[in-house]
Amino acid sequence: MLEASKLVSTTKGFQLYAVSKDKNDGDAVYVTKIWDNKDDYDNSIKGVGVRELIMKAMPIMDGQPTKGQELEILGGAGI
Repeated sequence: MLEASKLVSTTKGFQLYAVSKDKNDGDAVYVTKIWDNKDDYDNSIKGVGVRELIMKAMPIMDGQPTKGQELEILGGAGI
């Protein structure tokens, strides 16, 4: 996941890609992504090397990743 963050960081529409772990569950990993829009995100996973990293990560995951929330950012500091 950290490798993927480096690959997509120069992609159009990229704002944030944060990889976190749960302090109470050593097996849980969370990825928070912020993109200008859904099209930019969808295009990011088509980038060179990204699909390969996804395929590399799949065997070590316990099933398919669960889809998180899709939010519309209204504003704030830092973005």
